[in-house]
Amino acid sequence: MKKMTFLLACAAASLCAGIAAGGTGQAPPKYLWGKAYHVLPETHNDESGYFSLCEGKNGRIYVGTAKYGQNSFLVEFDPKTERQRVVIDTHKLCGLTATGYAAQAKIHTRNFVAPSGRIYVGSKQGYRRGKDDTADYPGGYVMAYDPATDKAECLGMPCRGQGVIDVAADEGRGLLYVVTCEDQHWMLGDLKGKSYRELGPLLAPYATTLLDAKGRANAITKDFQLAQYDPATGKVSVLDIVAGGRKLAADDLKPGPICWDLAVDGRTAYLIRMQEPSLFAIDLAGEGPTVSATDLGRILEGKGFDSRGSLRVAPDGRVYAAIRVDNQTGFGSGYLHHVVRYDPGRQTRGRDAPPTGRDAPPTTRAGKMEDLGVLAVKNPDFFDFRPGPDGKPKPWTHGFHRLPDGALTPLHCHMALLVGSPLPAMGADGTLYVTIIYPFTLLRIPPTP
Repeated sequence: MKKMTFLLACAAASLCAGIAAGGTGQAPPKYLWGKAYHVLPETHNDESGYFSLCEGKNGRIYVGTAKYGQNSFLVEFDPKTERQRVVIDTHKLCGLTATGYAAQAKIHTRNFVAPSGRIYVGSKQGYRRGKDDTADYPGGYVMAYDPATDKAECLGMPCRGQGVIDVAADEGRGLLYVVTCEDQHWMLGDLKGKSYRELGPLLAPYATTLLDAKGRANAITKDFQLAQYDPATGKVSVLDIVAGGRKLAADDLKPGPICWDLAVDGRTAYLIRMQEPSLFAIDLAGEGPTVSATDLGRILEGKGFDSRGSLRVAPDGRVYAAIRVDNQTGFGSGYLHHVVRYDPGRQTRGRDAPPTGRDAPPTTRAGKMEDLGVLAVKNPDFFDFRPGPDGKPKPWTHGFHRLPDGALTPLHCHMALLVGSPLPAMGADGTLYVTIIYPFTLLRIPPTP
């Protein structure tokens, strides 16, 4: 009788667990809960934005938007008041009125924050809005916004007919580094925006420039080589990247555009490709004929791997990335968007970084990948997802879905990620921010130790 009672109790517990999981019999994933904010709707159409996300030195968050056929904007989000406002109106700032394909429809750059606090961005073309849109695209503009003065400045057009996909500023030397699209020219300009010239060679799609501890500009070429420009000599070097005794080549770019970021030591770059789960560490400071790279392993297991412009090195030196994989858990369907963290250890984290290795908590030991969880929205009423008057889903609202337990989670595309700096006065102590499209959303996630 006691055995029968025990078996009935186990069955009841299993049934309750299945009901709690939405009747699937499977447990829900570990969630990484965040508060969602709909990015200012008047600054975008098609509920769209891209990699443009940064934190200013004032602790506020800056998001670039896409308003296809019309304009683009840089939006400021204040974490303390939760208010948003426009700080760059591209067309107004640059004196433009063109519409359609000729419009400056996107701010797609990753938003370079200079030591001065100035934020550098660039504009690019969108998409043709129908068969009658036959306009030529004139070229994108570099712009800068200074939160200290609340003023923006247009710094000119680096390359006619090409949009701007990346901007980096070396203010100490008065230099601007720009990557164009669609052909990925590497341009060198001055901070006044009066002149630009091509550095060469052509770069990889969505390439970005990293400024290392030696003051050199670094970018990845279309052949997966490292291009370095040394402003002290005015020369460009192109070096093979070697990982595990093998030279990386153009075929290694086929898993999609790369995303990379500079470690706090100023000499190491961490790199991931959009559809390939290997995390690389690249030594930018070597003096040899080649550049050494280390394959640190798969950042997350799963199929259907997709990571957009989301790899970031936090101020404490740990590496974060948002990763989408197929939902193979048996708990719901579609995709799951994880945030993963890699701890490289004290060498690339700085002297004041939290402890790692033997003195660190088990989940943050150096050299380990840690899955922080699946992105989920704790305030699902941030946007009205109800069907329109015709009973059909509203346009461009298909970017989220619900798992069997009712959790609202991103479906198709995350677009950017950042880790807040240690600014105690602003409460920016490692808070994560992720942008998601359809609708265009900023997700704010409390710090994870």
